[in-house]
Amino acid sequence: MTGHVGRDLRTDDVRIVAAKTMNLRGNAIINVIDPTKSFQPTFPNADATCVIAHRSIDARNDVIYRYRIEAYNHKFESYRPYELPEYQDVSSAESVIVIGAGPAGMFAALKLLTLGLKPIVLERGKNVHDRKFDMAKLSREGILDPDSNYCYGEGGAGAFSDGKLLTRSTKRGDIKEVLYQFVNFGANPQILVDAHPHIGTDRLPKVVENIRQCVISRGGEYHFSTKVTDIKAKADGTIEVKALDAANPTKAGKPSVQKYSAKKVILATGHSARDIYEMLASKDCALETKGFAMGVRVEHPQSLINDIRYHGQWEPGMPAAEYSFTEQVGERGVFSFCMCPGGVLVPSETEEGTIVMNGMSNSARSGKKANAGVVVQINPEDIPEEFASAGAFAGLEYQKSVEKKMWEYAHTRSSHPFAAPAQRMVDFCEGVESEDLPETTYKPGLVNAPLHEILPQPIAERLQDVFPLVENHTMRGYYTNDAILVGVESRTSSPVRIVRDRETYECPSFPGLYPCGEGAGFSGGIVSSAIDGINCAVAAAESIFSAQTPAED
Repeated sequence: MTGHVGRDLRTDDVRIVAAKTMNLRGNAIINVIDPTKSFQPTFPNADATCVIAHRSIDARNDVIYRYRIEAYNHKFESYRPYELPEYQDVSSAESVIVIGAGPAGMFAALKLLTLGLKPIVLERGKNVHDRKFDMAKLSREGILDPDSNYCYGEGGAGAFSDGKLLTRSTKRGDIKEVLYQFVNFGANPQILVDAHPHIGTDRLPKVVENIRQCVISRGGEYHFSTKVTDIKAKADGTIEVKALDAANPTKAGKPSVQKYSAKKVILATGHSARDIYEMLASKDCALETKGFAMGVRVEHPQSLINDIRYHGQWEPGMPAAEYSFTEQVGERGVFSFCMCPGGVLVPSETEEGTIVMNGMSNSARSGKKANAGVVVQINPEDIPEEFASAGAFAGLEYQKSVEKKMWEYAHTRSSHPFAAPAQRMVDFCEGVESEDLPETTYKPGLVNAPLHEILPQPIAERLQDVFPLVENHTMRGYYTNDAILVGVESRTSSPVRIVRDRETYECPSFPGLYPCGEGAGFSGGIVSSAIDGINCAVAAAESIFSAQTPAED
């Protein structure tokens, strides 16, 4: 079915189409369920039920919504609304340690509640409210807290990156469980039907906070400013996790050492926790280099993207336009990533002497600029030979070298320590330095730079080819000097994978340890990470309960 953008779908129209499609009589009683509404008026003696399942915008001609409706003829099947599993009181239950409070860690903790196990969440960063102050200091004053920033802290990197919930990992697990959990904790129900669901940076922190309060109210634990430094298997079959607790310092003012023990540990530390990789390597845990991507953050006027995507038909009240593309250039994929309509550019470095870019937008997406990562696929064989001696860390070292190179160029040319190098799009593609730069949303400021020379040549050359291709293939007007490229977009995913068993999810060389999420190299984005956290929680629970069940003779 179709409908006007900005208007609700009329239930009577749904009934008419449904009756015709299911060959029901004209006066058939049909319930229409709209998951985005809190109240669902229904008739107990209905002949059928229709559910609005999916909504997308089609701007090829007139700008309209396209709806997919699921219909249930009660002669053959009944409609059953989706129900979330119940959260149990786990105050006295067996514990499972969850390291990291990003999407994988949060959803692992929630799943543990439903399975009757007590999650103990250890997070190196601060709670989602307090980390905002550290992010403000980073943007305005250039003061970086290495454990509380746009990557580290409650909610993970995704908490301040628009909260996009698009995923293609339908085979990984139950996407509905993730979406309905988000709605249960305060997200807009629109995410249940939208083709490109998002929560918004302004709303997601409250959702994250509600999840934490749920876990604690059922007997789970959260420990912030608690940086894990060691994970050790003990003779009694438990795993000891040692951490530095900055929230409870010693009399000398140093972080106190805390120890936690459990039979199972879920490791969900995110794609930037390089110290965790090093700790695991020292224990002979199997790590391997994996493919990732690097490129630039691209910022356009949002009005230009609206005109392109809506073919000049955009009007106030319509959603800010999005875009995505994938092209093949030189046998490698070049694609857009994490597009933020009406958004802002933010600094996402986790250590001094590096520049890392990301973007975010609020739920209204009402800003004047649009930004997206445009990145080049990097396979393990593409990593320069100079990093080969780093073994499994080769991609990580390559990534870091580019981030450092961006900082080295910019820091002597700006008073802000995290100013970023930038160049106009057409100038970049033509290999000439820009005379000036347009207005930007990036608060630390930009430095006019020859990105075509600073970026690694294989990345720069593919980016130089891709922007005119996008112009010709899909988005007339996209290739313009009104757009700027900012370096570097490097944290698309982890360049390292922690090896785990496909069936049990355990680390083969460390039984009881369950690596998951982006940091383990098994997901990319909020939803896929959440699903991976759920899967690891289920696997850990099954292992615990099977060990408690006496073997049959």
